[in-house]
Amino acid sequence: MTLPKSIGFPRMRQEPGEKRVFLPEFIQFIASLGAKVHIEEGYGSRSGYGFADYKRANPNVFMCNREQAFQKDVVLILRSPKQDEFHLVKRGAILISMLHYPTRPKRIERLKELGLNSISLDSIANDNNLRMVENMTAVAWNGLEAAFDWLEKDWPGLVRPDKKPINVLILGTGMIGKHAIEAATKLGNVERNSDHIASNGPGSVALSIGRNIASNPATMKTLMEQADILVDATQRRDSSKAVVPNDWIAWLPKHTVVVDLAVDPYTPDANPPVVRGIEGIPQGNLDQYVFPADDKKWDKLVPASIPSKHRRTTVTSYSWPGVHPEACMFHYAQQLEPFIEVLFVKGYEGLSLDGTYFERALYRATLKAWLQEETLHISSLPNASGTD
Repeated sequence: MTLPKSIGFPRMRQEPGEKRVFLPEFIQFIASLGAKVHIEEGYGSRSGYGFADYKRANPNVFMCNREQAFQKDVVLILRSPKQDEFHLVKRGAILISMLHYPTRPKRIERLKELGLNSISLDSIANDNNLRMVENMTAVAWNGLEAAFDWLEKDWPGLVRPDKKPINVLILGTGMIGKHAIEAATKLGNVERNSDHIASNGPGSVALSIGRNIASNPATMKTLMEQADILVDATQRRDSSKAVVPNDWIAWLPKHTVVVDLAVDPYTPDANPPVVRGIEGIPQGNLDQYVFPADDKKWDKLVPASIPSKHRRTTVTSYSWPGVHPEACMFHYAQQLEPFIEVLFVKGYEGLSLDGTYFERALYRATLKAWLQEETLHISSLPNASGTD
């Protein structure tokens, strides 16, 4: 078994608004483990960091070019590299990123094809199947903050014309849904909520529902007709089916803001296809995460095969935590430290479900564990052999 000795940090080359980088303290922590840390030139510059901030005269920290950063034993990059960048990672290396195995079948095939040992940050889960590297609080609060910001343009002080409380309908009762309830009842921002209370504002009401309600059109029509904000915080069992068909969007009042916290993509050519939880909405990013119903970019971002006739202002971002980048990365670093330590001690092949608490969680996020679980799932289905 070969243990990793080096780690590379390539820059994320997504939209200009993406400023998240791992902070100098995290780099120093990894270097203290004895690993050779290689940082792509320019890493952190959008956030005001220079190489000297990362180096701190540490002999284990080096500057390198982009290709060199991808060629280390371990490659750590928060958001997944683009499909055409996976080849930069050397065969047998460990790629650590938000890879989203359940909704990215083409990505999995590419990882297998290139012989990469991947660890998906969003799949690191403890023995109770709870995610251990996540920023669900930021996802919910940043998304709801954007929604209330938009409503406040027409409703100063977030006071409806009829002076009644704002109605927020939340689809999903999982981790993000629970944070969304708190964010919704506090108007997406604690400071704003304090001012609202001080001025005797009407406040907001949050209603959270699960599958047994979301699958009932008659009940959904009644609830959606009253919603000022509709939030998708679902984790679907079947990502090929929308929770809210586009026809249902017509039930929403014209002023309603749709909040997308699920961030699933459109992959219509996958088998099975992957669609968004609320049918017909675009997917935004940190450069643009508010899409008015008449935004001309709508048609460019939603595949022609997806119904999108009915539209409401939508706030949506692939990277909600990135709205406040430094706080986000401090949060991730705290969560990641014990896992990085385990990885450099055990290596990828040494990870096991028989190991320590953090080792077991890290193993669950490996591509090999995901593929094994998928194989077991398929083999348990009727006619799983492929014969009908």
